[in-house]
Amino acid sequence: MNNGLVNAVIAYIMWGILPLYWKLFNEVPAGEILSHRVVWSFVFMGILVAFQRRWGDMKRIAASRALLLPLAASGLLIAANWLIFIWAVNNGHVVETSLGYYLNPLLNVLLAVVFLREKPNRGQWLAIAIAGAAVLIIAVDYGRFPWIAISLAASFGLYGFAKKKIRQDASIGLLSETAVVLPVALGYWIYLAAAGKTTAWTLPASTFVELLLSGVVTALPLLFFARAAARMSLSTLGFVQYIGPTIMLLLSVFAFKESVSPVLLVGFAFIWTALVVYAAASVRGARLAKAS
Repeated sequence: MNNGLVNAVIAYIMWGILPLYWKLFNEVPAGEILSHRVVWSFVFMGILVAFQRRWGDMKRIAASRALLLPLAASGLLIAANWLIFIWAVNNGHVVETSLGYYLNPLLNVLLAVVFLREKPNRGQWLAIAIAGAAVLIIAVDYGRFPWIAISLAASFGLYGFAKKKIRQDASIGLLSETAVVLPVALGYWIYLAAAGKTTAWTLPASTFVELLLSGVVTALPLLFFARAAARMSLSTLGFVQYIGPTIMLLLSVFAFKESVSPVLLVGFAFIWTALVVYAAASVRGARLAKAS
């Protein structure tokens, strides 16, 4: 559990500061950034797995429909999440991306209760209710249907659920997921070249090198997340996730100068209250379980 918590905190801090990285490529369309993200993630993970001498595991997965199909589903879910996130960040919607990842823990708890039969205690349910009220306040104040937030929450929530069910080694799982969407990414490269719409390849050398590093930037937090998902309950993992959107929200205000209303700040305070309540209830529940 402690090891899982450390991995989760590292992953969510990395994801929290990720908008700063994607802002480097404002001139590149989101779909093209996504294609590079997929390709260079595959390359990085391929090198890592080769270093670990585990390519034989990939052959086993490719030959097993029972393993390949769930990994294909998780690969498509995370690719969809990446595309929405990149587009939102580079089009001035960092506040809404933050809202999406505030919604995600609630979806994680719902998935955990319905499908994994996890049972939150009364204190944890109270925290969930407080967080739900906060998200409702934020959504109403936002003034329109937050489709970006809902899409991000749904895609990443289902991805986390899939990772919990697959229980595949982190490195092999991520390489398999990127391999699933690799043909689509390469096909998109061919289309852009044929249509004369390539943007990334015309970037200054220093910026293109930064784009090449998208494989590392993408893979590292996902590796930490996969290790956390294997060691923690889905509902607890979801609440640790509030670290990421909190960092994004702060970036949206202080780095990207997006407007934030007083009501949104009230919702933010509610969410951190929910975090404290959830953590206290979890610690108390663990002590009671140990004592019994």
